Amino acid sequence: MTESGAEVPRGRAGPLWWRRRRAAVLDVSLGVVSAVECAAEGVPFASQTGLPVVAAMLLGLLAGGSLVFRRRYPIAVVLVAIAVMPAQMGFLLATVALYTLSATDVPRRIIALLAGMMVVGSFVVTYLQFLPGGAEADVPGPRWFLLLLAALLSAVTVLPPVLLGLYVGARRRLVDALRERADGLERELSLLAERAEERAEWARGEERTRIAREMHDVVAHRVSLMVVHAAALQAVALKDPAKAARNAALVGDMGRQALSELRAMLGVLRAHEDDEAGGARGAEPTREGERPLERVARFAAAAAERDALLRADGEGPRLGELEQLVGQSRAAGMTVELSVEGEVRSYGPQVEQTAFRVVQEALTNVHKHAAGAATRVRLAHRGAEVAVQVENAAPGAGVADAGLPSGGNGLVGMRERVTALGGVFVSGPTDSGGFRVSAVIPEGRPR
Repeated sequence: MTESGAEVPRGRAGPLWWRRRRAAVLDVSLGVVSAVECAAEGVPFASQTGLPVVAAMLLGLLAGGSLVFRRRYPIAVVLVAIAVMPAQMGFLLATVALYTLSATDVPRRIIALLAGMMVVGSFVVTYLQFLPGGAEADVPGPRWFLLLLAALLSAVTVLPPVLLGLYVGARRRLVDALRERADGLERELSLLAERAEERAEWARGEERTRIAREMHDVVAHRVSLMVVHAAALQAVALKDPAKAARNAALVGDMGRQALSELRAMLGVLRAHEDDEAGGARGAEPTREGERPLERVARFAAAAAERDALLRADGEGPRLGELEQLVGQSRAAGMTVELSVEGEVRSYGPQVEQTAFRVVQEALTNVHKHAAGAATRVRLAHRGAEVAVQVENAAPGAGVADAGLPSGGNGLVGMRERVTALGGVFVSGPTDSGGFRVSAVIPEGRPR
């Protein structure tokens, strides 16, 4: 332990109770000097009291040498200094002992008590030294002057080391407290940086999932319609050339639309990747010596940027385009009925885009698994929410599956889209053998 009570740093401990070797050297040196001083002051003390000189010098050596234990037993060393004060020895012992005691974590009342005892003892010894022959009757001039002078000398002797020790101890405790607080703040910042990094990674995953859903919706619907029109084109190519030409034109239009949407989506994705790569290259030279606060700022900025990307209002489809979407399915030979309930109004871009994608994916599933089945699309405006429902009848007898590949991600993607906006999604077969997809999406930002 140090003088302030702090734990001794590992790998820096000195011999015995000293925290450092230089502290041990200093205390031993002070003890030797104090012992020599007290031994020298023991000679006049022996002549005044009649004690043997050797005994007085030995007493001085023991008293002065106790200064070696000032860090280990500061109170005991001060008591030794008070005890030898009547022998007029131990000036260095008293000064250093008072300083050491005041710099430790000893309660202030004990420091005040011992300092007061030192002041009283010093006052008595100093006043007696001023008396010629040791008698008050022989004092020239007013006696109060000697009392005042003795009090001043006692205060000057005792108070400076006490005040200096109190200042040094308070400063040391303040430094220890600030260092501990800084270490705690460093740990907290490290945790915040780790959480920010996790949030940035989560945002990257969310963005990848969003882009995957968009690509799935675009490719699945457009390609499904193209396959249906291509099959119709093959069936009527020889019988009805005019209809075959119309189907070929529809296939071309859908292919061009799919390519345009994919090109726009991949362009945005490539721009994001280029920005991330450029930012990583620019920040790489400073990451090796990066501090936790800088890490927090960097990852928080990345997380905020990715949250903004996730919340960005893209140029996606809107509910007003449902009629065009239904028309494309009708052109492919599907019987589709579209009904709109409630007062038509606009919603946030994400809400309208999600509702559109739900209808689009549901119609794609009808093309895949129930070709030719009558389908009904319902759009309901309900104040602060919008509801969509796509229900198809059971496919007719002898109708085969279109043979389009299905990864089973369509319904999962629809559910994720709707629940991300705080909505409700329900899907399943009907009692008549058909299939129903329903979604209710509240107006507002995603949670």
